[in-house]
Parts: sequence; C-alpha cells; structure tokens
Amino acid sequence: MSLEEHNERKGRSSKMLLWFAMVSMFMMFAGLTSAYVVSTSRPDWLNEFVLPNAFIISTIVMLLSSLTFHMAKNAMKKGNRSATTTLLLVTLGLGVTFVIAQFYGFSQVVASGYYFTGAESTVTTSFLYIVAVLHLAHLFAGIIVLLVVIYNHFKQKYNSSQTLGIELGAMFWHFLDILWVYLFLFFYFY
Repeated sequence: MSLEEHNERKGRSSKMLLWFAMVSMFMMFAGLTSAYVVSTSRPDWLNEFVLPNAFIISTIVMLLSSLTFHMAKNAMKKGNRSATTTLLLVTLGLGVTFVIAQFYGFSQVVASGYYFTGAESTVTTSFLYIVAVLHLAHLFAGIIVLLVVIYNHFKQKYNSSQTLGIELGAMFWHFLDILWVYLFLFFYFY
C-alpha cells in the first residue's frame, strides 16, 4: 500500500468516525427537543416565553463563521496560505462572538424575570438552559478544534494536497452551525 492510499484510507476513516460522533450528538439534542415537546402539556409551562434578540444575532454570527471556515478550507485547497490564515482567525473571532452573544442572551432572559435554576425557575427556562449549555459545551469543543487547526496551519502541516485536518474541523464546525440553527428555529417557533 502506497503512502497516498494510506492517507486516503485514513481520511475516509476519520470522516466516518466524525460522522458517527455528529449523528450521536444530534440524537441527544433530538431527544431533548422531544422531551421539550412532551413537557409543553404541563400546567406550569410558560407559553408566553419569547427568545431574546441576542439569539438571533448569535445565529447570524454562527452562519457567518461557517461561511468563513468553508472559505478557509477552499483557500487552503488552492494553496493560498495568507487567505487561509485570515479566514481561520476571522472564524475564531466569530466563534468567540457567538459565545458572548449567547451569554448576553442569557442575561436578557434573566433580566426579563425568567431564571434558569432555583426557586424562581420554570421547567421552560430550565429546558432552554440545559440545551443551550450543552450546545455551548460542544461549541467550546469546536473552538478547541479550530485552535488546533490554526496551530497546525501555522506549523505548515496543511497544503493544497493535505487538507484533512481543516476538512474535519470544518465538518464539525458546520455541524455545530446546523445544530444551532435547528435549536434556534425549534425554540423560536415552537
């Protein structure tokens, strides 16, 4: 087996493992949103709860970050290292901005008189809190992945013919984006 065949097999295996991980993560969130739907029949459910605008802003930021990561991957495939560097750093900045917007959104929820835990909390806000915190945990993992991709990029481990790390990072980042859009739309419209 040649080195090229070995790298191709390694790439396919890595992508398949990532797909299995992403599907299992999505199933966890599907279970939580299903529990949310079932819980809406509770007498103590808040029907008038509205998501703050910070979550709309964070959704736009997440979509932009997915676009910049995709553009970074394409720039690396074309051998454009400087564009890749810029786009990866912009993606990191957008990821951090997303996290900040999320915490601002949580502060808006609390300022509206809805608490996530304690005696004044409701099952509605607790569900929102659990789902958002779990997504943020996955996003922190995504930021760590992005930092590893940036580090490897600066160590010149990627080139136009070796982009597996950037491809895997972008796949996971796009998954986080799709997952957040699903969660946002679910909570916004349900």
